[in-house]
Amino acid sequence: MIAAIAIALSLTLVPPAARADIVLPGTGGMKYQEKVDDPVRLTAYGLGTRRTSLRSFTGDTFTWGRTTAEVSVAPGGRLAAGVPRSYRASYDALILTDRTTGTATRVRTVKKPLTASYVSWSRDAKRIALTVEQKVGGRWRVLGFTIVDVATKRARTVRVPGLSEDAGFWWSPGGDLISTYGVGLRVYRASDGAVLRTLRGVGRPTGPEDAFSPSGARLATWCPARFKEQLCLVNPATGTIATRVNVRPEALFGWWDESHVIAVMAYGSAYRLSVVDLKGKVTRVLAAIPARTWAAELWLSFTRRS
Repeated sequence: MIAAIAIALSLTLVPPAARADIVLPGTGGMKYQEKVDDPVRLTAYGLGTRRTSLRSFTGDTFTWGRTTAEVSVAPGGRLAAGVPRSYRASYDALILTDRTTGTATRVRTVKKPLTASYVSWSRDAKRIALTVEQKVGGRWRVLGFTIVDVATKRARTVRVPGLSEDAGFWWSPGGDLISTYGVGLRVYRASDGAVLRTLRGVGRPTGPEDAFSPSGARLATWCPARFKEQLCLVNPATGTIATRVNVRPEALFGWWDESHVIAVMAYGSAYRLSVVDLKGKVTRVLAAIPARTWAAELWLSFTRRS
């Protein structure tokens, strides 16, 4: 009896994981539910390329950026990279900001009429990959990629022949670049754009957030049309689909942990930002998303805690 009472008292003395409901301005009243021990942190969000909002380094305050079309925080959380809405002196650029001091540096990337956008951080936070495009005959054409070295603040552009219109470049955990190729993927060498490997028929990456799991052992793709499932998990070592998940998200915003993804799921006439396991079950709801907010091209960006 005494032992039972002692156990009960010990349980009552253990506080639950502290939770904060963070209001996201400009989203129609969205509240993001965060716990102190979450493996990732919501660090930026926006509505299309019209409005971007970056979180403060230590607090829960989000500030709207007036000049950036996109923004993404590096692994570890100290640096942020933003793509401006307009050229300066006929050059596109990347704005690197130290979130601890507010110091910002503008790095020239490509010259007009080219654009370099869709920020992808390497896992060591030392390099940033951008997808280079040009508008030709009213349609955007992908021409290659730009790599920005964070330490030297220098950019280098590599043209890659034979890319599809919907190509886009993201880092792999090993430091190569991944892009859509047909209904599969291609791996490119970051130094010169050489093709290293082609993964045929595995589906398209779920980016722009990192489509690789934290360990790098799984790669999330949208399943090819031959499958009824929508989410596929590819084994990067073999280049084959290892698992198909019976779930139909509206969008994915990366991995929560090794066995869960961050997904937007339809819910009644609106949506929910949810943590979903690899069997397709929602294990936690992070936020309710109004239908009008989702229709305004809401995007969210998460940074893994170091």
